[in-house]
Amino acid sequence: MRPARLAVACAAVIALLVTATWARADDPAVRDRVVGLRTANESLRAHSQSALLELYSLQTRLAQSERRIGALEERSAEVEKQREAAQKALDVARTSFQTAQSQLASRLRQLYVEGDVDPLAVLLGAESLDEIVSALDGLNRLATQDKEIVGQLARAKVALRAASSRLAAREAELNELLTDARATRSALAAAREARAAYLANLRRQAQLNQNQIAQLSAQATEASNTSADLTEEDTSAPSAPSVPPAPPADGSKMTVSSTGYCLKGNTATGVPTSPGVVAVDPSVIPLGTRMYVPGYGEGVAADTGSAVQGETIDVWFESCDQAIAWGRKTVTITLH
Repeated sequence: MRPARLAVACAAVIALLVTATWARADDPAVRDRVVGLRTANESLRAHSQSALLELYSLQTRLAQSERRIGALEERSAEVEKQREAAQKALDVARTSFQTAQSQLASRLRQLYVEGDVDPLAVLLGAESLDEIVSALDGLNRLATQDKEIVGQLARAKVALRAASSRLAAREAELNELLTDARATRSALAAAREARAAYLANLRRQAQLNQNQIAQLSAQATEASNTSADLTEEDTSAPSAPSVPPAPPADGSKMTVSSTGYCLKGNTATGVPTSPGVVAVDPSVIPLGTRMYVPGYGEGVAADTGSAVQGETIDVWFESCDQAIAWGRKTVTITLH
């Protein structure tokens, strides 16, 4: 009988515990817990949006770095080809100079052998005036041509050597720029990966909170049909805080004309449109620049547009009604 009584007692205790558990699921503490989780998720979403904008900025700057590296590599290859061509031309000039010198030496030896190098000897040995004039002109022409050839080749050697030195210096400069650009790309890629991991962690935490909200809502539903406020599915993102964050303490100010837009898809930099994406004129505001827009919040220069020229920006809204409500206004933004 004692085991039977013990089993009955255990069952009663378990029933009381279960009843107490379900009762607690519908008490104010549970409601406060759900409200706290939802508040935490709103904070996580705000942090996620900020991290997403930083990720967009890094992605844009990384794309710019890739383009710069490509341009530097192309220029470096071109300079290398020019330097190789200059070196080949210098080698040809050296060979031609040596050949000209050899030919000149050979011609002088021949003249000495023939004994006609002395103009006086030519004059005394000539049989007519025409022969004298012809012989002297021949000697003068040969000497002048040889002198010009040697001089041209010598000047060509100097010019080609100087050109080769300049191209070598330019090639070294481009290699240094390439090294710096590749280091910048590596740093940006590492920062992008870290920011992406941080964003993923925020989203995982938000999902865990959402799961807890769903679990508590389910318990509350089974405990009492009157707790309808806990049974609402919280699958959609809450609206942005009504009061935007304060502008950063540092950064440069710029007064611009701003317009709201709501086109969906990918931006000019390849990132998808989302709250915080701002279209700019890259010659005025470089792509990838973070900014604070009064009345809008944090944004990043990640898009362009044919109508966005000069000190003008377009701010993206999820709905066209919001974009229309924003309209066109002059604001003083903070670039940071």
